[in-house]
Amino acid sequence: MSDDPNYVAAKRHVVARKGFYIHLLVYLCVMAGLVTINIATKSDWWVQWPMLGWGIGVLGHAIGVFAPDLPLARNWEERKIKQRMAKR
Repeated sequence: MSDDPNYVAAKRHVVARKGFYIHLLVYLCVMAGLVTINIATKSDWWVQWPMLGWGIGVLGHAIGVFAPDLPLARNWEERKIKQRMAKR
């Protein structure tokens, strides 16, 4: 079963989705903590900067997992594998 290309592709996708969900959960927990700290310290509102920066990373991760056929992401992994193999 593990040699079946469909199985391998499905497993890779499931692992990628799991990784994204973990990334999203960590992002939400950390951002909740940072918002709490920002409110509790009554300082200037600064939490939007890490939220924006990391949020862009989460968005990129989501695009890579859920929309891999976008022009920038299409077959990127396969191209990189072929490039790496050509160097050897």
